[in-house]
Amino acid sequence: MEATRTLLVPGILPERCYDEFFLNYNLLHVECLKVLISKMLGIGIIVGSVMVKVPQIIKIVRSGTAEGLSFQSVLLELLALSGTMVYSITHGFPFSSWGEVLFLMVQTLIIGFLIQHLGGRTSLGVMFLGVYFALVSVLMSPVIPMVIVTVLQATNVPAVIISRLIQAVTNYRNGHTGQLSAVTVALLFLGSLARIFTSVQETGDPLMSLTYVVSSTCNGLIFAQLLYYWNVRSAVDKKKKKKN
Repeated sequence: MEATRTLLVPGILPERCYDEFFLNYNLLHVECLKVLISKMLGIGIIVGSVMVKVPQIIKIVRSGTAEGLSFQSVLLELLALSGTMVYSITHGFPFSSWGEVLFLMVQTLIIGFLIQHLGGRTSLGVMFLGVYFALVSVLMSPVIPMVIVTVLQATNVPAVIISRLIQAVTNYRNGHTGQLSAVTVALLFLGSLARIFTSVQETGDPLMSLTYVVSSTCNGLIFAQLLYYWNVRSAVDKKKKKKN
């Protein structure tokens, strides 16, 4: 029993909830069930995020092109991810409430570099990585006042909206979704939906919750486009194969 307590408290369950479940056998305690579900969802999202954009990266590398992907959208997505990470760390939120941001950030950086590299601008891609890491280092330093961090998080809402609209417009103009990965888009949509619940439960921060509501809506738009253009994309691929 003591080993179980050590494993679960406080990482998964607070002391009071452990007592309710394992000492009082009150398995239907509503508040503690919310805590448990939130923690499990958070951990699941983080584990899934380690690989969420890998299908997208593999698709780009295999095709040798980043056709249909907007670098401007990548930049705005990085702004949103970085803002959430810095805001969460400075406010001391539990890793389970934002951890996937770290892994999504790394994978988005790789995609941004590939867009530049496969477009024949490798030096620009290297400079992009250097500038980004330098900016994040500054934002994480104690010299940046909390008001700046809060403003950065507040810009997430318009950044997410604009980044997704750029991608949506790109898809519309192309008449297909290019090298967008169905698996990646679906996982991002489902993950952002789940994050609405975990952010309310674990942080109680309205700004964080609003960010995930907006993110879910925008990811849903891209997911809907992917489904709409599914057969069109297949037709484009078939034409390319015939030409080759």
